[in-house]
Amino acid sequence: MPKRMLLNAFSMNCVSHIQQGMWVRDDTRQLEYTQLDPWVELAKILEKGCFDALFLADVVGVYDTYLGGPETSIIHGMQIPANDPASLVPAMAHATENLGFAFTSSVLQTHPFSFARQVSTLDHLTKGRVGWNIVTSYLPNAGANFGLGGLPSHDDRYDLAEEYIDVTYKLWEGSWEDGAVLRDTDRGIYADPAKIHQINHVGKHFEVAGPHLSEPSPQRTPLLFQAGSSNRGRQFAAKHAECVFIVETRESLSRAENVISDIRSQTTSYGRRPEDVLFFQGVSPVVGGTEAEAKAKEKEYIEQFSTEGSLAHLSGSVGVDLGAIDLDEPLETIDSQAMRGFVKSLIESAPDKTRTFRDLIRTRLAGQFLTGAPEQIADALQDWQNLGVNGFNLVYSITPGTFVDFIDSVVPILQKRSVMQREYTPGPLRQKVFGDPKLPARHPGAAYRRG
Repeated sequence: MPKRMLLNAFSMNCVSHIQQGMWVRDDTRQLEYTQLDPWVELAKILEKGCFDALFLADVVGVYDTYLGGPETSIIHGMQIPANDPASLVPAMAHATENLGFAFTSSVLQTHPFSFARQVSTLDHLTKGRVGWNIVTSYLPNAGANFGLGGLPSHDDRYDLAEEYIDVTYKLWEGSWEDGAVLRDTDRGIYADPAKIHQINHVGKHFEVAGPHLSEPSPQRTPLLFQAGSSNRGRQFAAKHAECVFIVETRESLSRAENVISDIRSQTTSYGRRPEDVLFFQGVSPVVGGTEAEAKAKEKEYIEQFSTEGSLAHLSGSVGVDLGAIDLDEPLETIDSQAMRGFVKSLIESAPDKTRTFRDLIRTRLAGQFLTGAPEQIADALQDWQNLGVNGFNLVYSITPGTFVDFIDSVVPILQKRSVMQREYTPGPLRQKVFGDPKLPARHPGAAYRRG
């Protein structure tokens, strides 16, 4: 049998997430992001479509690199305003039975003791359907918001993340033994104090006595997501992550294969197995009844695409003010050697150097559209899968319409090909994905278990 393809919907509790400018359309519910109704509707749609999870992104700072300030982001609603993603989870979980909910939380924003209790609470309320996307943040404003005097260095943020997750492992896995909760109504004993322990963590960044205030939840530790692509990020993923989010273009399939191979090869140095880490590629499907219909829809999206909003997003992501580039100059006039990383490769990937940077932004940064008839979309996803990708984070152009189109037309094809589930297996999120609700014994977090 073919390997099962995992599917997450990718969204954010804000006006405009990835596809900048689409919020002005009449067929999207993005302007209703502050209300529960569209989120509950989305959760029900995804569960009907047998999606594995809703993946909620987040930021804790404003994108203010472009043109030297936050004005462009604010004007275009580009991830500001943005509300807390975790607060949405209980309502959506109450309306569903199987859909998972992975939410982003930076190691900068919440003390690990409080965060561990928040996650345990959510894992109880959802009956074990919670995942944590571990991020270290990359926006300078995020560091300033938490009194850090700016953003700590890249390696310092990962050092902090190592200690942060170490504290949470101790609380989730080591503070309460199995069997600590008695609920003995005859003797009036709720829990056995001999099986509940302080963690007495003393480190560079945190001192946490414990014990964990929450009793063990169905998963104890939530399903762990991570998206770092730097060398340090890959090391962190190889040690801790169970699901890794990658974003590679279809033109750079070999790079995706290399990233997957690199991280999986590093897992053994941490006592794990390569198959302990699953990879999710980000794609933005544009589905039509025919290829021509899909391309017409894509053209319409690109015409409404906010170039300025996208430049604000990209400038903050790469740490370079792209406002210094004349968007209407032909690409051949831009010195790509002076550009950093992603921007350089973006310019050099354009076959027609007479186009402008504005043209390139519109066509290349519009969510990396995967456009076509349902069969074509299914074929492309399976091409990714053949390279080692385990699943996909689907980026919306309009919500919930993008997901509805995909579920109505592509999902039945994937199910017919036996690569996507037709129904959910029982149990918590980790059990649905890996077959066991708890971290495997070979995971570093499991080392803190007692008994």
